[in-house]
Amino acid sequence: MKNTIGKLFCILTTGLLLMYSIHGCSFAPDTINLGVAGAHSGDLASYGLPTVKAAEIVIKEINAKGGVLGKKVRLLVEDDVCKPEIATNTATKLISKGAHVVIGHICSGATKAALGIYKESSIICMSPSATNTDLTLSGDYPNFYRTIAYDDAQAQLQVNYATKILKVKKVAVLHDKGDYGKGQAELSKKYFEKSGVKVVLFQGVTPGALDYTAIVTKVKREKVDLVVWGGYHPEASKIISKMRKNRMKTGFMGADGLKDKTFIKVAGKNAEGAYVTGPRDVSKNPLAIASKEAHRKAYSSDPGAFFDSAYAAAQALLNAIEKAGSTDYSAVSKALKTEYIETPLGKISFDKNGDATGIGFSVYQVKNGVFVEVN
Repeated sequence: MKNTIGKLFCILTTGLLLMYSIHGCSFAPDTINLGVAGAHSGDLASYGLPTVKAAEIVIKEINAKGGVLGKKVRLLVEDDVCKPEIATNTATKLISKGAHVVIGHICSGATKAALGIYKESSIICMSPSATNTDLTLSGDYPNFYRTIAYDDAQAQLQVNYATKILKVKKVAVLHDKGDYGKGQAELSKKYFEKSGVKVVLFQGVTPGALDYTAIVTKVKREKVDLVVWGGYHPEASKIISKMRKNRMKTGFMGADGLKDKTFIKVAGKNAEGAYVTGPRDVSKNPLAIASKEAHRKAYSSDPGAFFDSAYAAAQALLNAIEKAGSTDYSAVSKALKTEYIETPLGKISFDKNGDATGIGFSVYQVKNGVFVEVN
């Protein structure tokens, strides 16, 4: 009898622990658990690792002041390599470890794959970089927020600059077939055609290919004024390098997926003159200056891509928990939409869709090996 009761107790205890795990409750009730998910290895690690460092800095500062709700903040980090098929497992791991809220994911495809899992467990997920428009505007993911503007606005900015400043008449739009890249490319095509510009080539390429001679040859044959790329830097670096080696002076433009020094490092001199859109320059914001200095002090280097928006995401999530007085999903959601907080991006809150207010994109050009804001 005693053995039977003991077994039942073990089963009940295990079930309760699993339930707490699934619903994101911490096994360490004296901590607030902040998860960070993104590409921390692989070709796109330069996009994800700055978010981990931003979270580390924010947590260190907050814990030094007593934490959140009188509790220390604990960081939980999981790598998704920016791949949708891995992101689902990443999300499950963070929930099982007791994450109360999550910063991430970094890439739109991985974010979309993971959001349903977080939604089922009533976990708020906030990305510093996932720009796919539908992630917020579709209404499918009420648990999703972001500290970066979305692709529709970015595409309109690209087209406006290309038509009014660069005076292009004929373009080729290429993409990597992914949620982010193809989505961005389709929006660019839509707005170029609406503006009267001919999109003579719209084509996806295979990510990770060793050579893009075929597509570059096709672009050269069409004699376009501008190549617009939807995707990330590994493929863009190869395509623009092949273009320049073929003595093509055709303009090249990408979105925030290229707004990373790794693009310039890999493409080298071939990146000169390329245009990219990305988050507005906030280098004169006092909080941005202070956060970058904290990064230099902690890591002896300048921060990488999406650091400012990741820093803001960590601040916003932890501030919302403090204002809500708990980690309750509904209370934190309400706080995110009603409370404002000063961040490196400026004073922000979130609209009904989960998009941060008061932020946007700028156009940059690669000049002498650095991104220079031109619009």
